[in-house]
Amino acid sequence: MNVTLRQLSAFVAVARTGSFTEAAAHLHVTQSALSGLIKDLEGALGVQLVHRTTRSVQLSQIGSEFLPLAQRIQDDLERALHSIAELKSLNAGQVRIAAPQLMACTLLPRAVAAFVRQHPKVRVLIVDCEVDEVALRVLSGQVDLGIGPERMPSDELDARLLLDVPFLAVFPPGHALGHQARVSWTDLAHYPLISLQGDYTPMLNSELLSSPGRIELAPAFEVAFMTTALSLVSAGLGVTTCLPYAASLLDLHGLQTRQLTEPVITRRFHVFTRSDRQPGPAAQRFADFLIAYAGEHGWGATD
Repeated sequence: MNVTLRQLSAFVAVARTGSFTEAAAHLHVTQSALSGLIKDLEGALGVQLVHRTTRSVQLSQIGSEFLPLAQRIQDDLERALHSIAELKSLNAGQVRIAAPQLMACTLLPRAVAAFVRQHPKVRVLIVDCEVDEVALRVLSGQVDLGIGPERMPSDELDARLLLDVPFLAVFPPGHALGHQARVSWTDLAHYPLISLQGDYTPMLNSELLSSPGRIELAPAFEVAFMTTALSLVSAGLGVTTCLPYAASLLDLHGLQTRQLTEPVITRRFHVFTRSDRQPGPAAQRFADFLIAYAGEHGWGATD
């Protein structure tokens, strides 16, 4: 059995108008083409749907019973096509984004708010998680997009550069570092350093030890979250390092910053998607918007 949507549309048009002439005009086809579609449909189903006379067109009993089913199929298709059009025009849709906790509470809320002002019917969901979970959530299909550093490149993920930003020294108001126009990593190492647990300090040390000054950081405190580190700095317990996209949180704590030099160390963050699956229209548009948003703030690619 090979029933086509064109055949169903022809049958519904004939049933609604009661005339091959009017149905053909409605569908913008010739009467002979319309008649051929009806015959093909009857042949595929193996039943007669329409009784034809020289003056009238009537549905057979089976045709009358089949009509609601054909109309439902046609209506479902029209709704499906309308839904696709709505998604393409961003009058509907949903975007799910996985991002590290710090980015989820600084950069993303403002970017999402700006995006939703342009596309109010798109729902954007932020999934805050550990850095190492971002790629896993993208690969599992739990989210449409992931944002994070490219620590473990994978053939299963496509990566678009989002941020390329330098480390900042972060300290409370009135701190001695605030009197310096430039702050080096050596300068920072003179004060109690609050750092993050895990790979954060070892990764920095691997880059600092390979620099001409061969600096090595020795944290006084190590905490799980940057929000905790910033609170400790605000309390005057030390200094820390951070990235510029967290400016809103630094302002909230009233902290001061200087870009760290000698050497300048940067971190790159990417927007990740599955390489075997094209993001939906809303997710693709949000990824483009977020990359442009980062560029407008001076956080995008520098090369």
